Amino acid sequence: MQVNPIYSGQSPAERAASAFDSLALPTHLSLERLVGVVEGVRQRPIEIEAAGFLNGGSVCGLWLSTDEVEVILHAVSPSGLHRQQFVLHELGHMVLRHDELVVPVDYVGVLFPNLPAGLVRRVLARTSFDDELEAAAESLADLFAAAIRNSAREPRSFERVFG
Repeated sequence: MQVNPIYSGQSPAERAASAFDSLALPTHLSLERLVGVVEGVRQRPIEIEAAGFLNGGSVCGLWLSTDEVEVILHAVSPSGLHRQQFVLHELGHMVLRHDELVVPVDYVGVLFPNLPAGLVRRVLARTSFDDELEAAAESLADLFAAAIRNSAREPRSFERVFG
């Protein structure tokens, strides 16, 4: 399954709905099963870790992509549902392939000459919730959360899997 990050003429919610539909998710969805589906889309494992340095305010989650592994770091929160939403948001970025958007190489080279350009470009492509990329990722995260919540088997899977 290949999800195109460019959905010309669509709103962020429409892009999220298109990406969600293209996944053909199983009826009984848990966070663990969703992660497995996204690992298949990304063709590498996903590691999910709590990160105390994320403040849970302006930055609740961070996704780092390498050729070998996808890493999601999420803010520490007493609420399993909040932690799940942080992870779902980053999964949304993965499914929407926001790491494939281009930041000019010369910009990366000047600011971060000692870091791998590909990693820096992917991180710099992320901005604030005010832009359409963040809105699309959050809309997709909401669709994922609803699918997990509506699953008869595991309505609150985050506590058991990543709690």
